[in-house]
Amino acid sequence: MELTARETLTNVKAISMLPSNPSTTDALASGSQSSGSSFVVGSVATQAESFVDRRSTEVVKPGSSERRQFGNSHFGLSEDGRELALAIDQYKVKHHRRYLTCDEMIEVIQSLGYSRAT
Repeated sequence: MELTARETLTNVKAISMLPSNPSTTDALASGSQSSGSSFVVGSVATQAESFVDRRSTEVVKPGSSERRQFGNSHFGLSEDGRELALAIDQYKVKHHRRYLTCDEMIEVIQSLGYSRAT
């Protein structure tokens, strides 16, 4: 969908992101337009030229392939407690889970070799 000069001018004014340039807005309001099918109002051209897309970076830091979303609170645990905590953390990372259900907790405990004494 291609907008007319007047519609584009209205959208730019509604957004109020850029300072208006009277000479440019007068030219657009009168319907005059450059030879191209698209045009840029005010200082948008300089902003577009200086815009840096930070999302397109492909630099990967070593050891940052998996972002942890929970803190390591294993300080002060017994050896068995630390083993359980690490097993739970590994389960969370492997299954992309932040919290475990009771059934998942039982699965982790049983994977460590624990079973119910009957």
